[in-house]
Amino acid sequence: MNLGYACINMELNARKGDDRITTNRSMIKKTFHDKGVDYASELILQNVIDLNQIIDWNEDNNIKFFRMSSDIFPWASEYYNNWDSVPNIDLIKIWLENAGLKAEEYGQRITSHPGPFNVLVSPNENVVQNTITDLTIHGQIFDFMGLSRTPYNKLNIHCNGVYGDKQSAMDRFCKNFERLPESVQTRLTVENDDKATMYSVKDLYEGIHKRIGIPIVFDYHHYKFNTGGQTEQEALELATSTWGDIKPVVHYSESRSKEQLDETIRPQAHSDLIKELPNTYGNNVDVMVEAKHKELAIKKFTKGVVNELNRN
Repeated sequence: MNLGYACINMELNARKGDDRITTNRSMIKKTFHDKGVDYASELILQNVIDLNQIIDWNEDNNIKFFRMSSDIFPWASEYYNNWDSVPNIDLIKIWLENAGLKAEEYGQRITSHPGPFNVLVSPNENVVQNTITDLTIHGQIFDFMGLSRTPYNKLNIHCNGVYGDKQSAMDRFCKNFERLPESVQTRLTVENDDKATMYSVKDLYEGIHKRIGIPIVFDYHHYKFNTGGQTEQEALELATSTWGDIKPVVHYSESRSKEQLDETIRPQAHSDLIKELPNTYGNNVDVMVEAKHKELAIKKFTKGVVNELNRN
């Protein structure tokens, strides 16, 4: 079992001035229109340099699993089909390749979770086309890094909508999947939702995995609100059965409402920290901890406890 955290390293991001390390430098649309791809390239270069430093920090702190930020290339949809137009693109690619080589050397698993505006089930062609563009960008960046074209380096999304007919929506997902480039198809995974009206693990297994073969990421916290009529172990093991020879990924978080003892907070909201590790029922999985305090939430588990689990 490896524990991971998502996108932002709180300790490194909190440093002051030039010492701050982050891959989330971005800008609003007006700034992009005013400063264009030249300024975007400056931010990208800083982001990819800092990505290398985060990977080094993870290694120093016994963290072998990291979710990359989707903000690393700000406004990439405006120039992704002409990378040569981006100033410093060769240097940017060198830093990305170096990050990928470091991850391989250290045995770190790198993944990404493109945002909720990625909706392959949408009946709106503009939404679908924007989704294809965004996922294509993620696939290209992973290719620049030299990451495997397998779900080991997954690009994970939700279905993000039912539109009155869950089966028809899943049909559209499968149809639109065929429009994705190989760099995305080979890495794409789909995740269960936290509303009973949305997609359970069983829904995803029957309606998507059986048709196009992509793995299912089991989210423990989401499962509590949408069991699909299965026990936690049944849902987990149905999801893990879809990964073939690749080590499955699961997501884990706890309820912020319970953590803060505040019933006004949505129970689906993620906690700042976690009190315990999930029950994997003997299954060998990598756990992405989706707590708001990022690496701080797993710090107490990454020394000793995880080493012991890895030995077993």
